[in-house]
Amino acid sequence: PGPIMPLDPKAVFPLTESEISKASGVVLDHLKIEPSSDDLLDKIRFVAVSLAEPSRTAVLAGKETRRQAEIVTIDPRTGLATEMVVDLDSAKVASSTVLPKGKQPMYTPDDCDLAEAIVQKDPKVAMLLKERYGIEDMSRVACDPWSVHLASDADRDELVGYDKESSVAARLVQTFLYYRQDGVGMEDNHYAHPIDLLPVVDLNAKKVITIGGADRPAPKIPKASVNYHRNLVSANSYLESTWRSDTMAALNVVQPDGPSFKVDAETNTVNWQKWTFKVGFNYREGLVLHDVSFDGRPVLARAALVEMAVPYADPHPPFQRKCAFDVGDYGLGYCANSLELGCDCLGHIHYFDAVLPGANGKPTVKKAAVCMHEEDVGILWKHVEYRNGHNESRRSRELVLSSIATVVNYEYLFYWRLKCDGTIDFEIKLSGELSTNLLSEGEEVPSHGVMVAPGVNAQIHQHMFCARLDFCVDGFDNKISEYNIVREPVSPQNPYGNAFGAVETVLETESKAIRTADQAQARFWKVSSCSKKNPINGKPTAYKLVPFTKGPAQPVLMVDDSCEVAKKGAFATQNLWVTPYAEDERFPAGNYTPQGDGQVGLPAWTAKNRNLVGPREGLVVWHAFGVLHVPRLEDFPVMPCEMTGFSIKPDNFFSGNPAIDLPPEKNAASKLAAGCNGCAK
Repeated sequence: PGPIMPLDPKAVFPLTESEISKASGVVLDHLKIEPSSDDLLDKIRFVAVSLAEPSRTAVLAGKETRRQAEIVTIDPRTGLATEMVVDLDSAKVASSTVLPKGKQPMYTPDDCDLAEAIVQKDPKVAMLLKERYGIEDMSRVACDPWSVHLASDADRDELVGYDKESSVAARLVQTFLYYRQDGVGMEDNHYAHPIDLLPVVDLNAKKVITIGGADRPAPKIPKASVNYHRNLVSANSYLESTWRSDTMAALNVVQPDGPSFKVDAETNTVNWQKWTFKVGFNYREGLVLHDVSFDGRPVLARAALVEMAVPYADPHPPFQRKCAFDVGDYGLGYCANSLELGCDCLGHIHYFDAVLPGANGKPTVKKAAVCMHEEDVGILWKHVEYRNGHNESRRSRELVLSSIATVVNYEYLFYWRLKCDGTIDFEIKLSGELSTNLLSEGEEVPSHGVMVAPGVNAQIHQHMFCARLDFCVDGFDNKISEYNIVREPVSPQNPYGNAFGAVETVLETESKAIRTADQAQARFWKVSSCSKKNPINGKPTAYKLVPFTKGPAQPVLMVDDSCEVAKKGAFATQNLWVTPYAEDERFPAGNYTPQGDGQVGLPAWTAKNRNLVGPREGLVVWHAFGVLHVPRLEDFPVMPCEMTGFSIKPDNFFSGNPAIDLPPEKNAASKLAAGCNGCAK
């Protein structure tokens, strides 16, 4: 089949520091804005400066592609956002489009910092905190920035249209407040001390426009110390306050010969155990895999997590507005951690740095944004001939690419796992802190949450994810089918009633490919080549998507169909959507989710009901899955990891077990534990 696309090897390499500086400089020159002016951020705020990936349509047509940057800016003076494309070779603006009034791009880290600073400096907020709670030190007030989910027309009128005389569209951030009671700086677990006030900020006007909760009698702020920070565990009111005494012995992951992977630093190309792929990274999706092939045969053109919807189930105002679209609202790349050797990653590690822009357009390097290492995960395959006791067993080594994003209170840990048998697992672990609040007025126990500490409520919520998988199974001419395991009725052909089997349904059009998972039928979806056949059984070569192979099976979006979350987050109402590749169809809830209305995205695209059998530029599979989180006491003050994910497995792609050629080995470093009297040698 050859390469997935005839690309320049550097075509999907993320923008470098110099390229981001060059691109933002071209934009400032184009707009006639002096880069060094003191009021730069009053005139322009850069939201994104990222690689404009080559068009698949152009590449397959043999057209020349150029190195370009796609840029999003916002002008606080007008409230208008602009999309630009800068040609990096000619240093010119190739295109510029001003977005309609009210279309809001994502909130950058600088925007989140600005929102908190506005609240902390607001005199009315300070007055209310002093009058109600005696709080005078605003540095001890944490202001968690959340996008404002507009749950009704009344919300739009009250918040977006708060200033009837202004022509500048409001850019809204709501800030949930907490008190840092203990420790110094930011050590305290402030989620143990929620405050009932909810300021809403207009970033363009740089002011607090309303403060929710001020009209209710002031409830007491919970006082119990419930900490996880190493400096404050000793101050805990009722949880453990000393380290456990039976400390664990050292467990070191050592590779004396170094890792088995190879990395071309010029192109971010990785080779490992017949796998070849390129590592990408951007401000929105974070980690991206490009051009994934096994033994020279293409499997995926592109793979990334492209959206999330996190609705909270509490209908009491103001929590109807509590729903974040973490990818589109904040950006997983912007929220990525700099990973720590020996803590986040064990073994022989290769790190990939990320380069991201600030609001001023200047680049910053986020060190160690992506970790790559090998893991031993047990046995890959094994058989013992019971007649003579002969054992053939092979260890399962995986290549793991990981990135961790902190989105305000939550940590999302993303792992792409490539296996020696041609399987790819995508695993998400959820940790971090619960977003807490006080009980609503009139409540003695939470109606839609769980008390996780004295006086502290954690609301029931969902985390719905959407992965975009651009399949290329032995080429782009693919089709997709659904398989269900069906019980056969008793009949002359099934007289004993023991028959059941797999029934294939080809999903020929977009409307037929809108599907939900069904564990009762062991449902999976298979992407098959329309032109390549397996030489052994004559069936099309294929890979299958198996849902919920990591963690328990979970429901789709639980909100009512009439809810605004279901409109904006329609992608999460089903587990599967499939579209033919289209260059402008990139994100399932649309390009701009803040203050969005759900008019763009997968429902609008799939309404075209296009053909899905063998489109020239390939199929895009959108897989939605998630976690429904009913909080536990044990999830506080910091949550042990929950898990979800899926697998992409070869099915008739090979002539047999592709890992049969792994040579036998025995780990000589393994030892018997002291006191073991076993006979293992």
